[in-house]
Amino acid sequence: MNDLRRKLKELLIERLKFEDMTPEDIGDDEPLFAGGLGLDSIDALEIVVMLESEFGIKVKNETSARSHFRSVASLADFVGEKLAELPQA
Repeated sequence: MNDLRRKLKELLIERLKFEDMTPEDIGDDEPLFAGGLGLDSIDALEIVVMLESEFGIKVKNETSARSHFRSVASLADFVGEKLAELPQA
């Protein structure tokens, strides 16, 4: 799970263009929105696109996204659950 959290942090830094940040700068439980990293709705859309392109995960509704996008830890839990549901190749 720690590997997944690190990968998500790296992807967030890359996709959201946080050039001066490292994965260590982002706490696992730090809020992604409202304080914390201060992400906005455009950033949320970018996260949805990132999850689909990197992991093949579709986010079906906004309400579900809000609860799963609270922090890197909650995002990693969501991705882990979804990856476990995907058919194994």
